[in-house]
Amino acid sequence: MTTDYSKLKRDRHPMPEFVKKALKKEHLMAHYLARPAYQKNDYIGWINQAKLETTKQKRLSQMLTELKQGGVYMNMPHPASTKK
Repeated sequence: MTTDYSKLKRDRHPMPEFVKKALKKEHLMAHYLARPAYQKNDYIGWINQAKLETTKQKRLSQMLTELKQGGVYMNMPHPASTKK
């Protein structure tokens, strides 16, 4: 699993193991990988920036829900990711 971050001009965030496990458990890795590099990086950075474990889990849950639903990115409409 690799992400092309070569065009990103912001800090790059490595995926923590607990996020990887959640994506695999929920069968959402393909949906995650289909997102643009900036979205994948933003999701991981946003999750990792949380200080409390409960907040990290809440953010992870939001990401998983958005990947399942499609068409949403950070609680905003994102038509390019709408499932067909």
